[in-house]
Amino acid sequence: MKKRRNHDAGFKARVALEALKGERTVSELAAEYGVHPTMIHQWKKSLLDGAADIFERGNRKPAEVDEETVRSLHAKIGELAVANDFLSRKLKPWTGR
Repeated sequence: MKKRRNHDAGFKARVALEALKGERTVSELAAEYGVHPTMIHQWKKSLLDGAADIFERGNRKPAEVDEETVRSLHAKIGELAVANDFLSRKLKPWTGR
């Protein structure tokens, strides 16, 4: 029984690009690289589906952080920490710890 191999992203991209070029058939590429033709078709589809994201990422602006939101979230974390500490002390007699 063969163990599954995990191919790195660079290998997948290289094989998918060769499949997209169309110079050789998927069967020929599968034989050369030792992978199943279905995998090459999946990698090729993933490459085509994700290609548009490469160009969109540069146009995204980083999310701006509102200082008031950060303060309110820190306050909420503090409240939850106090409540957690209180409850853990009250539970000790019943848990035996």
